[in-house]
Amino acid sequence: MNLEKKIQENIQKAFKELYQSDIDLPELQATKKDFAGDITFVVFPYLKMLRKKPQEVAEQIGEYLKNNTGEIKDYNVVGGFLNIEINEDYYKNFLQEIAKNSDFGFTPTDTSTKSLMVEYSSPNTNKPLHLGHIRNNLLGHSISEIYKATGKPVIKTQIINDRGIHICKSMLAWQKFGEGETPESGGLKGDKLAGKYYVKFDREYKKQIRELMEKGLTEEEAKKQAPILLEAQEMLRKWEKKDPEVMELWKKMNGWVYKGFEETYKNLGISFDKNYYESDTYILGKEVVEEGLKKGVFYKKEDGSVWADLSDEGLDEKLVLRADGTSVYITQDLGTAIKRFQDFDIDSHIYVVGNEQDYHFQVLFLILKKLGYEWADKLYHLSYGMVELPEGKMKSREGTVVDADDLMEEMTNTAREISKELGKLEGYSEEEKERLYKIIGLGALKYFILKVDPKRTILFDPKKSIDFQGNTGPFIQYTYARIQSILRKAGDISEINWDKIQLHPKEKEILKQLALFSETIQNAALQQNPGIIANYDYELVKLYNSFYQSVPILAAQDENERNFRVLLSKKVGETIKNAFQLLGIEVPERM
Repeated sequence: MNLEKKIQENIQKAFKELYQSDIDLPELQATKKDFAGDITFVVFPYLKMLRKKPQEVAEQIGEYLKNNTGEIKDYNVVGGFLNIEINEDYYKNFLQEIAKNSDFGFTPTDTSTKSLMVEYSSPNTNKPLHLGHIRNNLLGHSISEIYKATGKPVIKTQIINDRGIHICKSMLAWQKFGEGETPESGGLKGDKLAGKYYVKFDREYKKQIRELMEKGLTEEEAKKQAPILLEAQEMLRKWEKKDPEVMELWKKMNGWVYKGFEETYKNLGISFDKNYYESDTYILGKEVVEEGLKKGVFYKKEDGSVWADLSDEGLDEKLVLRADGTSVYITQDLGTAIKRFQDFDIDSHIYVVGNEQDYHFQVLFLILKKLGYEWADKLYHLSYGMVELPEGKMKSREGTVVDADDLMEEMTNTAREISKELGKLEGYSEEEKERLYKIIGLGALKYFILKVDPKRTILFDPKKSIDFQGNTGPFIQYTYARIQSILRKAGDISEINWDKIQLHPKEKEILKQLALFSETIQNAALQQNPGIIANYDYELVKLYNSFYQSVPILAAQDENERNFRVLLSKKVGETIKNAFQLLGIEVPERM
């Protein structure tokens, strides 16, 4: 049991014994720096129940805790705030304990044997990955690693949206205007080649709309009657009928795209345990719609389209199958969800998808529940804010996106320029330098995105994103490298005489922060928010740097103190590394 839990339970006992009152586990908070103490209990919420003065209650609870909790050294009361001071020996014992464990903080509190599935990335095969995909991938990967650290088995998956009208648009444009261009002949990654023709389709489509409007059609009529759109719709119908020529083109272009995706994922440090393809799952989705029609969950309109009426649940009507029999997004999502619970022994599923799809997932989960799937209550949407540019939203159709590959390269180049300016890479081989530039550049990018609460929109300015000062990835990486330098200079340390150690206030602050690591991981999993880990790491680094500036480590006059501070530094370094591992960020041994 951790100390905080022990204090909470002893407060419960105090209420029972002193006031014959039962309370839930009380909330505790860190004591404000202006007051003596480490942990604070606020008594105000209980005064109405007890009908006593705040000072009196806090004094009585404080005395009870001091007499019944060995780790508590003393307490003080400020109004209704009970500030509890923890015995130094607790923190020294804590450091001795975690010194034996390099994976400190990764506490398997989740004992369930069933797995959690996390879906992220889920790209379309008509364009390359962009900045929005980077946030999605980083969130999905980090959440997976955080849950693993709590002991939960995790299966990482993606649904590849490899069919539909948007895919046909790229295919048709390549067929009409590509003149046989391939990734090799065009010198482009396959996903970028597909994206080039998706943009080409949109430009041609808009051109035809203008021409039709000049002939007297309304804009709405022109959008529906543009020949290139009608051709794309016909191509989709042919695809669903397995037309050999269309299928051959589809397989060829998707093959180019998959190769491009894999290269991007590798550079980003992302992987998956299982891939699903919309071209497979939409068929099951259609079968589910037929089943739902028989159960009365869906109904058919006069034109033959199939709908779900969710108005009784406060939602709207939802199209689940078009009049021509072609599926929509939710059709394949129904099939995919069912397939996953058939394929794996999972008890829950997290969809990492932007907040523009909030309503979609409300509808999806409700339909699955109405269809009778009990596990529908264990489906979660990790909804995150969009990544926007200073000039507005990114638009794939118009080609106004920040390409993922280009962005990673730009971040690496920026790290290269700054590192050369600082001139601290003497003795590095060119290969070592390039690896370091990539670690720093990607670390800056990943940290910048993950430190923000997922619910918030990020305004991304590439020029400002890589700052080597303040709450940034490179700042934390530099502190880790500094600690490794100390450890190399220190060499092996001899046995520490713990009885002779008297904690410096800054050492105690670091130990208090280290003691919060396991709880921080649990909170990050509970809230599905990697930013909790990122900002924990930043606070730890700030405390360590303050300690480093104020307290001699290798230059300590007492060898016992020197060894203690080297050990403390080592554990800080390991915790920085472990926290960054949960964010998918590497740390350099030298910097």
